[in-house]
Amino acid sequence: MRGRIALLILCVAAVAQGQETLTIGSKSFTESVLLGEMLAERATRDGLRVEHKSSLRGTRLVFEAVRSGAVDVYPEYTGTLLREVFADQGLTTEAELRDALAGVGLAMSEPIGFNNTYAIGVMPPTAERYGLRTISDLRNAPELTFGFTNEFIERNDGWRALRDAYGLPQTDIEGIDHDLGYQALGSGAIDAKEIYTTDAKIQSMGITVLSDDLGHFPRYDAVWIYRIDLAQRMPEAIVAIESLTGVLDEAAMSSLNAQVDVEGREERDVARNYFDTGGIAGGALTLNERIRQAVGEIPRRTAEHAVLVGVSMLLAIAIAVPLGVVAAHSRKFEQVVLGVSGILQTIPSLALLALLVSLLAITGQIPTIIALFVYSLLPIVRTTHAGLTQISQSVRDSARSLGLPRGRMLLDVELPLALPSIFAGIKTAVVINVGTATLGGFIAAGGYGVPILAGIRRVDTVLILAGLVPAALMAVALTLLLDGLERVLSPAGARRR
Repeated sequence: MRGRIALLILCVAAVAQGQETLTIGSKSFTESVLLGEMLAERATRDGLRVEHKSSLRGTRLVFEAVRSGAVDVYPEYTGTLLREVFADQGLTTEAELRDALAGVGLAMSEPIGFNNTYAIGVMPPTAERYGLRTISDLRNAPELTFGFTNEFIERNDGWRALRDAYGLPQTDIEGIDHDLGYQALGSGAIDAKEIYTTDAKIQSMGITVLSDDLGHFPRYDAVWIYRIDLAQRMPEAIVAIESLTGVLDEAAMSSLNAQVDVEGREERDVARNYFDTGGIAGGALTLNERIRQAVGEIPRRTAEHAVLVGVSMLLAIAIAVPLGVVAAHSRKFEQVVLGVSGILQTIPSLALLALLVSLLAITGQIPTIIALFVYSLLPIVRTTHAGLTQISQSVRDSARSLGLPRGRMLLDVELPLALPSIFAGIKTAVVINVGTATLGGFIAAGGYGVPILAGIRRVDTVLILAGLVPAALMAVALTLLLDGLERVLSPAGARRR
């Protein structure tokens, strides 16, 4: 008997182990997403179940995600860990860094093989006009406009440290997305930007890289940061991680980045090709190939977006309509309900998403659905309240004269009369919801935000349209669907058409 029980336990444990998923995170720039896809491809080929939560914005969010257990592993850079994540600890050696990581339950792999440090880039005409060859030369051009990412502006090893180290006089500093910054640099909207030395656009745009003549920026060796307990939970994952160390030098990484940023290939396809052919580039995709590639993703993104919108809207309707009824019938709660729902609507959407990820220690659909639910409350609460309070007193008096109890009067008289107003709020909330759900792409929730953000990151109009057009069509389709539902549910005398 004991033997059978032990066998059963072993079987259950084996099944449970087999169902565990390796969750990989990455930041919102090409190289990080590509490395995440490479590890996902490697682990999948090794038989592991994998989820890649890509483009999780900046360092702080991704590091917090792995520290909290929302993801198991992500690619990072040693300089970022020393100068940003653990800046307050004054770490200088690899041993100190590994000890600090172990203190928060994390471990660091051996280097992936390349150093991707920061540098300052300008276009050749600017370099020639001002005689720029080194960062020190920028002291003689105080009128230049710099475009940096907000993360670089705020980082301990970013703009302020660079300015102080070199005594730079520039004051016109603009915050801009890293990849959009290349577009701004090429168009002349900014004169200089921070670059990553393995960025493919350095070569494709012919950018002049200014020498870090004072050695301000340290080495940023790419490594894998993973949870220590991963070795016990999924030892095969450690094997996959270790197989991707010491395999890519700067030239190889830059070439892989170029296959995404210059040739227009998906990171997943580049990662798959790396293991099939050793990373040999297949040439730039034609416009038709890029369109087919983008269109092929639409069904999957539509399903993900529909889940985000559908679940959050059902929750919002279930909560907001009763709240609107309470507000309409109780002076005591009226201002509280309307005031709180109004305050929730004023919270910036990105800030709410970041707060939910931090509080819940998870990324993906759940925090996105909660945020969408919050933003859908106010339109429905207000229109339900307005629809009920605008019913004339004579109608209420007539209903009371028939001897209807309060509950029946609400269900049979007030709500049917308020239905057009309630549906107006629901339709407004749906349109807001469909648009706001694209922000879920920032925290790996899927949906139309994924191609839109990838398109912005890669300056790819086809990808942006592959998210924008279906989102607009979904909003129109849902509005028409609600119009039809309203006509069906409305009393015959109240139907407008």
